[in-house]
Amino acid sequence: MTGVPASAAGGHHRPAPAVRTAGLWNIANVLTMVRLLLVPAFVMLLMHGDGYDPAWRSFAWAAFAIAMITDLFDGHLARQYDLVTDFGKIADPIADKAIMGAALICLSVLDDLPWWVTGVILFRELGITLMRFWVIKHGVIPASRGGKLKTLAQGTAVGMYVLMLTGPLASFRWWVMAVAVALTVVTGLDYVRQAVALRRAGLAEARAVQAEERARAAAEAHGDGPAGSAGAAGRSGAVADDGNSVR
Repeated sequence: MTGVPASAAGGHHRPAPAVRTAGLWNIANVLTMVRLLLVPAFVMLLMHGDGYDPAWRSFAWAAFAIAMITDLFDGHLARQYDLVTDFGKIADPIADKAIMGAALICLSVLDDLPWWVTGVILFRELGITLMRFWVIKHGVIPASRGGKLKTLAQGTAVGMYVLMLTGPLASFRWWVMAVAVALTVVTGLDYVRQAVALRRAGLAEARAVQAEERARAAAEAHGDGPAGSAGAAGRSGAVADDGNSVR
């Protein structure tokens, strides 16, 4: 026994439970690293020889497909099992943009895909990434259904262009890419709209907080704040049982 009341010793306050921090080497981050390593492997497979060998293009498609599949799972695993890390937050979008950008650029170099398609998609992806940093202090815009459809359409279309398709499938992949480009533009514009609205709301909230702080400081300077209120209550002789002054 210490002779100190439990309330004074903080006996009524239990220590806050320790927050478990996810380690760097978790399954979500490993999948992200695998996707990053697949980027140079994919480029070498796709550009092997003259870049038009059906067998090597099939190997490149397999690497691209694995990268797309890991993209579907790493973020889900990180959120579901609390494996979110700073590395994952940075590396995951880089891996996404790297594999897609590499595929688009290589296909355009091989004259399989018009450069304007590559330019539109890369401009949108880079612009949205920069915009995320622009509004990150005000909040995060969650992935929309349109954004997920865009990713699916892009992956499907690029995968079809990686393969040496002929006949009706070669014509069909053009329409799939057209849908992917349309979704890329539409979802990009919607993201810009949401980002601007989020930033405006964040700035308005910040101005309101600053105005409230200035008002509180001014009130305290004139004796109307918490210190002044306590003094006035003391002069009136009205004191509550718990020691807090009342008017």
